[in-house]
Amino acid sequence: MNRTEIQSTLTAVMQDFFEIPQLSITESTSAAQVDGWDSVAHVGLIVAVEKTFAVRFTTREVKSLATVGDLITLLERRNV
Repeated sequence: MNRTEIQSTLTAVMQDFFEIPQLSITESTSAAQVDGWDSVAHVGLIVAVEKTFAVRFTTREVKSLATVGDLITLLERRNV
């Protein structure tokens, strides 16, 4: 998948997870900009992303994520 495809799939995952069908994300989107994206939801979102993309992240990787762009980059490095 290329970066655009990853972002598109990630958008769908986030729309479903947060139950916000109109949610639009950019690479600079952070948790503070999405209703309901708190520390507990972050864990659930990461699990949903891992399942969708068939990857597993380390705790260090998850802690390093500040924006959607960071997550896309991480997924790119995993060659999803």
